[in-house]
Amino acid sequence: MAVEINCTVKGIRAFQEAMLDFDRALQRRVHRQLASWAADVKAEAMRRVPVRTGHLRSTIYSQINGWVVNIGAEATYALFIELGTRYMRAQPYLVPAIREYLPQLEDIIRAAIEAAKAEAGFR
Repeated sequence: MAVEINCTVKGIRAFQEAMLDFDRALQRRVHRQLASWAADVKAEAMRRVPVRTGHLRSTIYSQINGWVVNIGAEATYALFIELGTRYMRAQPYLVPAIREYLPQLEDIIRAAIEAAKAEAGFR
């Protein structure tokens, strides 16, 4: 014998819709803030990179995929400049740029979450 209990919670639809709104708003705001942060880090790396021909500087990029930011350089010798070799001293430009802006990242994400909560109607 099976026992069945039916229960209706008032406001569940409104809550589900608010959560969907929150999720969309959060993704949109975090993506926008990460894009801005990544652009700042990229600009700082471009400022710091040693320039001989300008090729390395022209290959510095920032990409955002979900909540992941990729910052790097596509020049074949980019890693050698950043880390050095046994014949050449390191001339870091990516790591210092990221370190400079890293403290802001937590604040950016926290602000995006708070703004998304307000947009979705949460307090």
